[in-house]
Amino acid sequence: MPFHRLFLIATSLILVTACAKPNLETRPLEELGNFKMGHNIVVGETARRIDPSRDATADEWEAVLQTAIDNRLGRYDGDKFYNVAVSIDAYALAIPGIPLVVSPKSTIVVSVTLWDDRKGEKLNTEVRQFVVFESLSAENAIGSGLTQTKEKQMENLAFNAAKKIEEWLVENKTWFGVSQSDIN
Repeated sequence: MPFHRLFLIATSLILVTACAKPNLETRPLEELGNFKMGHNIVVGETARRIDPSRDATADEWEAVLQTAIDNRLGRYDGDKFYNVAVSIDAYALAIPGIPLVVSPKSTIVVSVTLWDDRKGEKLNTEVRQFVVFESLSAENAIGSGLTQTKEKQMENLAFNAAKKIEEWLVENKTWFGVSQSDIN
């Protein structure tokens, strides 16, 4: 095998491996002050399927997204409860296609509101919406519709949506008693 082909294959494998889902247990927590997960409310009844897509029920979406959010945000042990309310607006779960010609990607659109549990007040005045795509991995490089089950696609999207929500909370850490001077 010529060297340039071997180099290209090795580089591709390294890049695909680097995109793999990280292990939450080994990753250090971001600073979120007094944040502690209170209620984790996910509403899937509003989810609109965007074709072409595999079908998924509201119950399936609610379960997978609640689990992902619990796994990610339940790790914080602050002393004040905050409630996360998520509405699933739309989704597309990739269907089998023709590799390298038509290989649709999976995506989910969620709207998030964060509540101060004790005060019963919203912390974000406007609902925050996220458009979340599946992660690139060795399993879905040619299209997740060909290589993954619907459940695996949903887990991947839920993991990425929970990560986006955590990143948003970190961007707004002053909500959780982290002073601006601590951020700088």
